[in-house]
Amino acid sequence: MRRAHRRLTAAVVTGLLGAAVVSCGPGHQGAADGGGPRQGSGVGGRSTSRTEAEYPGLADVPEKVEPDGSTVLVGDPRARMTVRLYEDPRCPVCEEFETSGGGPVLTKWVLRHKAKVEYTMASFLDPRLGGDGSKKAVNALRAALERGKFAEYHAVLYRNQPAEEVDGFTDARLLQLAGKVKGLRSPSFDAAVRSMKYRGFVNSAESAYAAAGRGAGHAGPGTPTAVVNGYQIPVESNGMLFDPEVFDTFLTRADGPSA
Repeated sequence: MRRAHRRLTAAVVTGLLGAAVVSCGPGHQGAADGGGPRQGSGVGGRSTSRTEAEYPGLADVPEKVEPDGSTVLVGDPRARMTVRLYEDPRCPVCEEFETSGGGPVLTKWVLRHKAKVEYTMASFLDPRLGGDGSKKAVNALRAALERGKFAEYHAVLYRNQPAEEVDGFTDARLLQLAGKVKGLRSPSFDAAVRSMKYRGFVNSAESAYAAAGRGAGHAGPGTPTAVVNGYQIPVESNGMLFDPEVFDTFLTRADGPSA
């Protein structure tokens, strides 16, 4: 599913109103704290500015599985901006966000130590569309993390996403795409992809995604969904995710003034 996104006005950034609904699944409104994005909340309440040199590229960005066993953290753990993303590898609207929308903007924030991203990679589109491409892709992403290549491989998968109705993330295709990431292919990685070694992680991530939407009476918040410093962008304002300039402005406002 692809939809045109009209350019958002400043009212979207300041009031989070009036954007088109864009999602691969049902979304729900509201924020964790009932208000707007928390300004400069930081880690442990800190609001200090970052002074480290910019990461040269995604290959240099720290990444790890969080203690919950279902979340992948990418970026400087001390970055004061936290963006949680709910995505499904087969979701074409996620592909739009990642390739031409706010995704490249978010990557710049990560490279500058200004944001870290918590990924919850869902696979709900498999039973909806048929096949198991989402599950296979999430498993492969988890295998890539073992080699410190999650972020790079994640970018490659979205740049080469098959049509939504095609169950195109086969073992062979996932291994072929892994060849585009320097240093990712290895006997252990290939075996993990073919054997679904990380099936437990795939199931845990899908369960975490489903639980995130239960408050709205359905499983899952829809994809893509972004939660910025604890504030979930409402479904009616999701259009800002696809306008790089507006999304960057929103992140700047959410980040708050530097100390």
